[in-house]
Amino acid sequence: MEGGGGEQALSADNVRGIVLALISSGFIGGSFIIKKKGLRRAAAASGIGAGVGGHSYLLEPLWWVGMITMIVGEIANFVAYAFAPAVLVTPLGALSIIVSAVLAHFILKERLQALGVLGCVMCITGSMVIVIHAPQEQEIASVKEIWKLATQPSFLLYVALVIVMVSVLMFHFSPLWGQSNVLIYTAICSLMGSLSVMSVKALGTSLKLTFEGTNQLVYPETWFFVLVVSTCVLTQMNYLNKALDTFNTAIVSPIYYVMFTTLTILASIIMFKDWSGQSLGSITSEICGLIVVLSGTILLHVTKDYERIPQSKSIYAPLSPSLTTRLTGELLDHVEDGRASDEEKVLRRQEMF
Repeated sequence: MEGGGGEQALSADNVRGIVLALISSGFIGGSFIIKKKGLRRAAAASGIGAGVGGHSYLLEPLWWVGMITMIVGEIANFVAYAFAPAVLVTPLGALSIIVSAVLAHFILKERLQALGVLGCVMCITGSMVIVIHAPQEQEIASVKEIWKLATQPSFLLYVALVIVMVSVLMFHFSPLWGQSNVLIYTAICSLMGSLSVMSVKALGTSLKLTFEGTNQLVYPETWFFVLVVSTCVLTQMNYLNKALDTFNTAIVSPIYYVMFTTLTILASIIMFKDWSGQSLGSITSEICGLIVVLSGTILLHVTKDYERIPQSKSIYAPLSPSLTTRLTGELLDHVEDGRASDEEKVLRRQEMF
């Protein structure tokens, strides 16, 4: 497979990263449907849906199968970052939305509208363009090399800008306009997410080298990346839940996906020099492919049946360890109209992004 600018064929590591990202999307997309089926069974058996305070789904084996499936998918995505650049792995996360939408159409009988089909086609097309023109993954022999990349002036400048912007958003804008402007909370999540993915990639590479026989756990840099991942995850969880609790999910989800993916790719380009040595044609193709994927994802989100779901009161959306752009949390405690059945309420409250 040749890049548009004459680059060499995809490396073995890139192929492994692509395969793992695709497996991840398949498992995560499928987990949404399995968990919904489990919620349906639990609501039917107990008569109390999760959205009205019921927890009977915790005793439903099918729901746990869905959770395990999701965890397997997230592990695969985590490992994918150790093999392939973020500019390749991150956009492929959109394919999980396609898997979920298609399976929901056939299994849950949730109608996939014409624009939704177009969104699927756009995501697939854009992903293929990105894969064809993807940069090669750098050969890294030690976490010390990653530390050197992380401490280069250009990336330190990016980190400093992120910290300043997040601080201003958290301590100045959030108290004033956080409850009225969706961009405040989503920007904090996206900015911190770009740093967390870089740390996840560094940590994943360290573990990969360790499993290959070169122990990286003896270096303090490895544990520093663990600390950064933990800090970023906690911050993202906090402000993503604030965003989902305050605004309609149909607004939060596409905005978060676009901002998170764009900033993550930008951070990867700065830190890992993903575009170094690539031709202008290949870089342009990757940008176009990314725009097509983002546009397709937005179409998939806006064509979902959100019009019957009012603004939520309480939504729990824990981020996955691999910090992909997918919102894999469960949406609970929506305010529903009295005409809907408990089963319909559960399914709508568990709408996945």
